[in-house]
Amino acid sequence: MKKFNVLKFDILRHGETTLSHTLRGRTDDDLTEQGWRDMQMTIQQALQSPLQWQLIVTSPLKRCAQFAEQLSQQLQLPLIYQSGLQEMDFGDWEAQSTADLYAKSPQLLADFWQFPTRYTPPNAESLLDFQCRVLDAIEMLQLQMREQNWTHALLISHGGVIKLLKCLAKQQSLDDILTQSAPLGQLNSFWLNREKKILLSEDVMQ
Repeated sequence: MKKFNVLKFDILRHGETTLSHTLRGRTDDDLTEQGWRDMQMTIQQALQSPLQWQLIVTSPLKRCAQFAEQLSQQLQLPLIYQSGLQEMDFGDWEAQSTADLYAKSPQLLADFWQFPTRYTPPNAESLLDFQCRVLDAIEMLQLQMREQNWTHALLISHGGVIKLLKCLAKQQSLDDILTQSAPLGQLNSFWLNREKKILLSEDVMQ
């Protein structure tokens, strides 16, 4: 597959936050100093290779957006805020630890962990709605990039977004989403072809 047939997205997950010990989707908590340093270190390492990011796209939540704003100024790249790249909304489980949730609702937590497509936390966003939102955001970004003749974007987003895209790229069940890896402050690379199929970087012939 030739590079001109695909768009590349490097997705940086935000670093550690003040509420990293809890489920936080829409909760707008801040990065810790360590979280900020980890993101900086990852970007510095990435910039040592011949990267050619043409824009930065960020979730509007502070743990992503504040770092993205500084980086866009540093690299002099356009910055796009995309609400569709926010983390899944956990409803009544927001800002609660899994230990506390297990003490209160052990069966519901176990069901969600095993079959997240079938079980949704109280007043939360369903996994299928989350998938639709993220894919709509990716499609919108694809159109924007085509219009500007951009081919390589840096996205700053959340663990759920990365895990969802990994499931889709691997053609695995969405019930496997919680088994996917997405370390804090680390980059993951994806490609999107003209058929809107999401591919992991290692699956693209260069």
